[in-house]
Amino acid sequence: MPSPLVQIGGHPDRFAGNARTDAWWVGPAATALGLTVFFGYLTVRAFQATYVYYEPYVSPTVAPPLFTPASGYPGAVPVSEAWFGAFPEWWPSFLPQSPAFFVPASAIAFRFTCYYYRKAYYRSFFVSPPACAVRGVRRPYRGETALLIFQNLHRYTLYAALFLLVCLWWEGFRAFFKQGELGMGVGTVIMVINAALLTGYTFGCHSFRHLIGGKLDCLTCDGAGTLRYGAWQKSSWLNARHMVFAWMSLVWVVLTDVYIYAVSSGAIEDLNTW
Repeated sequence: MPSPLVQIGGHPDRFAGNARTDAWWVGPAATALGLTVFFGYLTVRAFQATYVYYEPYVSPTVAPPLFTPASGYPGAVPVSEAWFGAFPEWWPSFLPQSPAFFVPASAIAFRFTCYYYRKAYYRSFFVSPPACAVRGVRRPYRGETALLIFQNLHRYTLYAALFLLVCLWWEGFRAFFKQGELGMGVGTVIMVINAALLTGYTFGCHSFRHLIGGKLDCLTCDGAGTLRYGAWQKSSWLNARHMVFAWMSLVWVVLTDVYIYAVSSGAIEDLNTW
């Protein structure tokens, strides 16, 4: 009598083959939908650059505004508020005059090469594999080499992300002042929360955690806690919740832009103390 076929690891040898009894596909499907909707929205807004400003609010999709359109873009950042004024004459005519193409673009590079987001889109879009203990698309494993070697840029995009954080906190601080008068509005609260969530996401990044605690075999060998060890512990706490902050900060960036778009276009009024 022939012996039954033995499957190494217990996984059926077919695409999406598995022995799981739960709805394992919900996670990858929801992730694919979320990434498509939120990154799709931010991409569209990066090419529009309209209704991104309502004094004193600046949308995170264009902050910090190095250049701004001089005309033709309703709700654009005023020329006086841009770091270097209006877009230069040499700017290609086939590209929209969007401040998002400069510093804010580094945020996309930082997220795209992020360790969590790699896992998210490798599973949801490339099904490699789609979930734990589920057979994915058959392909030889080469690690992150060849075309994927660009993922090593993550450690360098971290510095751009840290610079962007400073800019977003500055914009959040400026949102307390309108024409020199101290106050606050709904937009102020939204912008400060946005900067805080992005801080939690960035400071919990694997590269940041390595930056402050790497290259050391022991952080407490001298018998006393150090400032560096304390920072590393806090970064480790954020790192354990990296996925949560990745999604919360992504969603909040979109919500911040949606709110500023709404008040800038006149769809709603901003409640404030000014």
